[in-house]
Parts: sequence; C-alpha cells; structure tokens
Amino acid sequence: MRPAHRLLSRLLTFAVVLLPVTIQADPVTLRIADQKGNMRAQLEAAKALTGIDYRIQWSEFPAAAPLVEALNAGAVDAGIIGDAPLVFALAAGAEVKAIAVDKSNPYGTAVIANGDSDIKKPADLAGKRIAVGRGSIGHLVALKALESAGLSAEDAELRFMGPVDARIALANGSVDAWGTWEPYTSYAELEDGASVVAPGNGLISGNSFVAATDAAIADHAKRAALQDYLARLQQAQIWSYQHIDEYARKLAEIIGFPETVARQQYVRRELHWEAIDDATREAQQQTADFYHRAGLIPKPLDVAQTFDTSFSLPAGDAR
Repeated sequence: MRPAHRLLSRLLTFAVVLLPVTIQADPVTLRIADQKGNMRAQLEAAKALTGIDYRIQWSEFPAAAPLVEALNAGAVDAGIIGDAPLVFALAAGAEVKAIAVDKSNPYGTAVIANGDSDIKKPADLAGKRIAVGRGSIGHLVALKALESAGLSAEDAELRFMGPVDARIALANGSVDAWGTWEPYTSYAELEDGASVVAPGNGLISGNSFVAATDAAIADHAKRAALQDYLARLQQAQIWSYQHIDEYARKLAEIIGFPETVARQQYVRRELHWEAIDDATREAQQQTADFYHRAGLIPKPLDVAQTFDTSFSLPAGDAR
C-alpha cells in the first residue's frame, strides 16, 4: 500500500472511532423563570428532578412584570405568572402560551393595610394611596376591591412600585394600603403586623400559569422537556402538602423569608396544578374583559389565543 493510501486508511479508522462521540447531543436546557422560589422549592424539596434527561437553568424574579419581559425577549423558555400579567402579555403581543394552570384559594392575593390603620374594609380605600405593581395580580385585586365598594381607580391614588418598595412604603406611611400577593401578604401580616382589608376570595380567580414561549413549544426537545417538567411539578406539589413542614423549611431557605411565613402562605393557598380547561379560559376572559372596561388595555382581547391545550396533566388532585 502506498504511503498516501496508508495515511488515508488511518484517518478513516480514526474518524470511525470518534464518530460515536461526535454525534452525541448535549442535553436540552430549559430556562425556567420562577417567582420567590415557588416551583423550584417544590421540585427540590420533593427531589422530583432526579433522573431528568435535560438541564434546568433557574432565574428568580420578584414579580411577574420583569418575568414577562424575560419571556417576551426570549431570555427564558417558561415561567410562572398570574392571570392578570398573562392578560397584559397577550395585550403586548408577547409570543407566549399558558400550558398549565395552578388553581388556588385566592385569599392571600389581597389589599392590606397597617394593623393600626383606619382602613378596615374596601369602602375605606376611597381617597387612599394604594401601592400596586402595574399589571400585577396585586393591581387587579386592588381594582376589584374598589369596584366591590362601588368605587373606581379614580376614587383612590394608585402608586406603581415593586414588592420591596411597596412594603417599605406601607411601613413608613408613604402609602395607605398595598395590593399584593403571597408570600408578601403573609410576610406583612406576620412580620410587620399588617392586616388584610380585602381578601381575594370573590374578587379574583386565584389562577396562575406556567407560560412558555412559542419558540420553546415549537422546539421538539424543549417541548418534551416541558411536558415532563409539568408532570414532575404536579407530583412535587402533591408531595409538598403531604410534607408541609419539610417543604416550608426548603421554601424559606430559597426565598429568604421566615419559615412561619413560608408555611402560612402555602397552606392557605391550597394549590393544585391542572391542564387548561374551559373554566380556566372563561375566568381568564373575564379578567381580560375587566381590564378593558377599566381602560388598562386598549381593545377587547380574545384570550383563546394565549392557551396551548396540547400539554397534559392527570385529572384531579391526589392529596
């Protein structure tokens, strides 16, 4: 065999030996956006991520508004947001879809005031300064609380700020009330002596969603990972209520809140993950219609386009 032929034979042999290594694909990475450790704490406490064949890159956000911005920019693949932020995402043309719903007792999504305040009921909010996150579920519950007393946004002074600034503003008297959600409500009650003026029961649906970008859903590998993630998330949530003390310790560790706060807010939320159904779509349409009537979105929205019903979860709740 001539030298050139021998060299070619060796190179071909080397290439064949390397072939199994070079064609191996890296595991897909899901970039998941969380709010105050909600999903991550459940999954890690329950050890529900053992054996996954994909990676998870976590990002934590203090509220839904910056989380929606990250989704819209394609900086994350999926995240957890409330019903009101999902409406604003749709109105802004964000290319995201809700793929599962976390239904809850909405008590802790509430308008709160300092314990020594003269604000005791929704009617007392007239003329008051109310801190809310623009487009947040706290914004929604504040408007609903005003409406329940025959008032509108013009009858109070809404001040837009994030949860950290709102808590400080309420404590120092810069605002009179705060439209917020868990775990901030429980924190304000247990650590700051705040009281609930208008609980979310009867005002809002209590629905939160896992929303994924259209790009992630269209990616075959990421779509499969999202479906597996949802199933593990549902089972982790069931586990968390069966092991509430252990879960509360893990959640407190992740979010940096006292364990008593983590436990209270979680117990009273009574959460359970479900697939998207007609009742969920109807409740979301009501939220969108309310925001249009309130002048917060410029035109009526058909929320059907913001749901992807092809993802599945077992029916019912095994708790």
